[in-house]
Amino acid sequence: MLGKYRIFVCDKIGSAMGMMNDGYDRYSFHAHQNNTARRLLENIESEKGETDPEFARLSKEYARDVLGWAGYAPWLVVYSAMAGGFKEGWIPDNYYGWVVVPKMSGRTGSVTAAKTLTAKLLDTDRLPDIAYYVNGLFYDTAWETIPPGGLSEHIFKHGPRIVYKTNGSGRGESVVILERDSFDAAEIRRTSGGVFQTYIGQHGFFDGIMPDSVATLRLTTVIGDNGAVSCRAAYLRIGRRADTHVKSASAVKVAVDLASGELGGKGYLADWRSLEAHPDTGFVFGGKTLPEFRKCVDFALETHRKNPLSRSIGWDVIVDAGCEVRLNEWNAGHNDIKFSEAAQGPCFADLGWEKLWRENK
Repeated sequence: MLGKYRIFVCDKIGSAMGMMNDGYDRYSFHAHQNNTARRLLENIESEKGETDPEFARLSKEYARDVLGWAGYAPWLVVYSAMAGGFKEGWIPDNYYGWVVVPKMSGRTGSVTAAKTLTAKLLDTDRLPDIAYYVNGLFYDTAWETIPPGGLSEHIFKHGPRIVYKTNGSGRGESVVILERDSFDAAEIRRTSGGVFQTYIGQHGFFDGIMPDSVATLRLTTVIGDNGAVSCRAAYLRIGRRADTHVKSASAVKVAVDLASGELGGKGYLADWRSLEAHPDTGFVFGGKTLPEFRKCVDFALETHRKNPLSRSIGWDVIVDAGCEVRLNEWNAGHNDIKFSEAAQGPCFADLGWEKLWRENK
């Protein structure tokens, strides 16, 4: 377990950028991150056995000498335990959140939490938005007000079931499925605002994995120092039988080959324990190729080129029943890179991110 390596997080570091990260002060941010890393390592070791102490030595050495602080080592140990060896070029999740995100996104990354702004910011027709609730009023997608008496008719005109996401929702939280027969606008008025979206019917391939919720493909795109946009990581997020939609706390993640769109041979639960088939349906991951994968990547690249305010973005896209790409979510803040780094990384080794801490030493 990571606890026996005792790589702690309290010494001084010079890379705070003068910013808070997700509401944490510096100590709390790194303590939370590294406690999470320790828990995940325990789960990996329960399956694979004790991690080679050499991985911890290399991780601490790399964190100290390359990334500027030994407190970035715990995530490197976790990556090493999953990959079966240490690799130079990995980006620890707390280094990403504390050093990289402020430099790559600044404060603009937080706008992705405002679901009601996504359509205006991205200027895309791939969103399933049908209406918004903002400051006590309901609007259609043209930002014309919807009379209270006409709300139900408007939002359910495409079907008896829709999705409502509040501003600030993420990780599948604060997302509810609304039914026409039980809809109550008063419940929406109790929220701080959000977006109504059509319930997307997914491609039959994904129904074969899990028909009870819509699977999403997470793509991470990055703008390099030369201005070019590239896709660096991909994994499929699949819901469980008891969930109406994908939730980070319960989803199964499967790495996807960037060149071919083929699923990896193993899926991973939220606690990073591995399995070769979906635990509810028995769908075997290995050897399967995602439909329209290249179309999904091209959409993410094109949309990022048009919206360069953040240089690193995580896109959650869906392939619908008509083989079209739909955008479910996007995150230009502290988007998830840790699973991709552990499962198929290093994903960002040529971008020079390991040097960013020196600019604020």
